[in-house]
Amino acid sequence: MAMASVRSGLLRTALRGGSRPSAAPKRGFASSSHHDDAYETAKWEKITYLGIATCTVLAIYNLSKGHPHHEEPPPYPYLHIRNKEFPWGPDGLFEKKHH
Repeated sequence: MAMASVRSGLLRTALRGGSRPSAAPKRGFASSSHHDDAYETAKWEKITYLGIATCTVLAIYNLSKGHPHHEEPPPYPYLHIRNKEFPWGPDGLFEKKHH
């Protein structure tokens, strides 16, 4: 049985056209052969730094502007109805009102 598998392997090798396995084809990338990699790296580094600076300036501008303060809503009688006391006191858990 072992002799048959060796013979079939040799036969397949002979039919393929040689005893050495063929080398895998080299894969060529479009950008690596035509452009300078250092130039592309420097270009994208500059674009990144420009983007960081732009975002930082816009964030500082937006955060330095004031935000509008809204007036207190009118005290409608149907809001904050309490039928019994809270276990932690008369106010809500996260509310602190001065009585």
